Amino acid sequence: MSRFNGQVMVVTGAAQGIGRGVALAAAGEGAQLVLCDRSPLVHEVLAEVQASGALAIAVQADLETHQGAADLMAAAVEAFGRIDILVNNVGGTIWVQPYQEYAPEQVEAEIRRSLFPTLWCCHAALPHMLAQNKGAIVNVSSIATRGIYRIPYSAAKGGVNALTASLAMETAQSGIRINAVATGGTEAPPRKVPRNPKPLSEQEQLWYQAIVDQTRDSSLMHRYGTIDEQVRAILFLASPEASYITGTVLPVGGGDQG
Repeated sequence: MSRFNGQVMVVTGAAQGIGRGVALAAAGEGAQLVLCDRSPLVHEVLAEVQASGALAIAVQADLETHQGAADLMAAAVEAFGRIDILVNNVGGTIWVQPYQEYAPEQVEAEIRRSLFPTLWCCHAALPHMLAQNKGAIVNVSSIATRGIYRIPYSAAKGGVNALTASLAMETAQSGIRINAVATGGTEAPPRKVPRNPKPLSEQEQLWYQAIVDQTRDSSLMHRYGTIDEQVRAILFLASPEASYITGTVLPVGGGDQG
């Protein structure tokens, strides 16, 4: 398949997990890639992508800031002259605990982590897409908008869903499609860079297991998905196959609608 021949795709959170999976799969379908992460591990993924023969660059940036997002899009345009597709993949809960246990600074950190990178990257990419009257954005959301023990993360992903729907209304007449994939529980290798490096306490382990149990129970298939199952949905929405789809949040959670 060559759905992305000649297309410039920016992938954020590309150093591991779903972001890495999107990068490798898109490279195999002809995309020219701009891989972004704040971890230097993104350069390892760059080497994998380039080994497959794809044109690609890597950018280290903190996308929780507008400047980081602006620098990323500027680097993409400098390298390739345009931005056709943006996959906003940065996010992920940092702490696992009942809402009343969160300190105020933890709530703010969760929102910065899982909402602001998508807000800022859309803001920074849109002028380039509007100038060419064409583009596709896929935001990675979560079915955790209905879930336990990570309420600030749930709220952030609810914001991603609202952004997706509203921004699609603003930009559809300009040739830009904006959709989201609400990922369900996903089996993945241990994170090379943990979101919370502090070991979980015994109580936190119990709360984490409760999330796992609730996620499986809420899925009609009663299982976690794979990275590939999430990647296929993301790339479908990014591709011309979804040319008449915009403003949609697609749950990919084995029947859990989020």
